Amino acid sequence: MADASQWTLWPAPAKLNLLLQITGRRSDGYHLLQSVFQLLDWGDTVALRPRSDGQCRRRAGAEGVPVDDDLAVRAARLLQTASGARLGADIAILKQIPMGGGFGGGSSDAATVLLALNRLWALDWSIDALAELGLQLGADVPVFVRGRSAWAEGVGDVLQPMTLGEFWYVLLDCAVHSETAALFQSAELTRNAPGLKMADFVSSMVGRNAFAPLLRSRAPRIAAALDAIARLGIGGLTGTGGGCFLRVESRAEADAAAVTLAALGRCIIARGVDRSPLMLQLDSAPLTAAAGRVETTQNWDWWGVAKW
Repeated sequence: MADASQWTLWPAPAKLNLLLQITGRRSDGYHLLQSVFQLLDWGDTVALRPRSDGQCRRRAGAEGVPVDDDLAVRAARLLQTASGARLGADIAILKQIPMGGGFGGGSSDAATVLLALNRLWALDWSIDALAELGLQLGADVPVFVRGRSAWAEGVGDVLQPMTLGEFWYVLLDCAVHSETAALFQSAELTRNAPGLKMADFVSSMVGRNAFAPLLRSRAPRIAAALDAIARLGIGGLTGTGGGCFLRVESRAEADAAAVTLAALGRCIIARGVDRSPLMLQLDSAPLTAAAGRVETTQNWDWWGVAKW
């Protein structure tokens, strides 16, 4: 087995849905969505170490999730099967993104595994191929694979990059876990919102989310959070989870707002980015094909990872 010096670290950024509406439903039952994905400069960290025995094993991460259901492990195994790769990987994730909060943690972890193992296993798959593979894991995975804030349509798989500007966000985790499938099946859900074009998106639409009325009525903590955010400025619910956000112009405003919102749940301050920090790292850490390793100047010492 590889030693600890062969661990490499890769960012898995969180996301916000600045807009999320349902415009219809396909004949196969899948909902047609329109959404604006805002990537953030904050998230999980994925540690990977190639294995010569072909096994893909989880060493740390979402321990409450069965290994076979863990999107990061599933991503590694899916890429291995699809590519015919003989190498495996040890996977360890420093979880920062709240699970079930709508911030995209599981999908982002999976996308990071696909992109990083593509590099570490020297597969040379294209972004398009990885995004198509990632769609098998979940509708949000392709946006993280492509690494750009984006306008999304279809089932979330038709993406156009967006430039969303320099904003700061206060993320509020209300610690409310919602069942996405149950929400999509709710009779109260609006499924016929008028379709928009990307050019129609303006700041006044930030926070528009088809699932907000449902979660507001079912979860008093989410209702209280949304009311508090509305008093402070622009924001709303993200995804179908229990996470909310406030958008502000500066770090100072974010700090002040976080003090106000802290009584309602865990607050995280993050900056919106148009390009994923993972893509920036991939650009700056080229693969040395002959050695089969990633060249980087970063210090990979990390929360006891050497114990594996």
